[in-house]
Amino acid sequence: MLVLSRKTNESIIIGENIEIRIVEVAGKSVKLGIDAPRDVSVHRKEIFEAIKEENIQAATKENLVSLVDFFKNQNT
Repeated sequence: MLVLSRKTNESIIIGENIEIRIVEVAGKSVKLGIDAPRDVSVHRKEIFEAIKEENIQAATKENLVSLVDFFKNQNT
């Protein structure tokens, strides 16, 4: 893990097109500004983990079987 120190209004660059800027530091809270292309998803980690878990649940065998049955019935 790379650990960097930055002050307000300083930033880091990831790749060639993602910039993360320190917008504000207040007590134990840091506000970040993220400038990234629209095709790059940016989520808080807890939201990302929730989305990933929902996708896993949606892809369970029971749901896939139901989906296959659905499409079979569409062709009849």
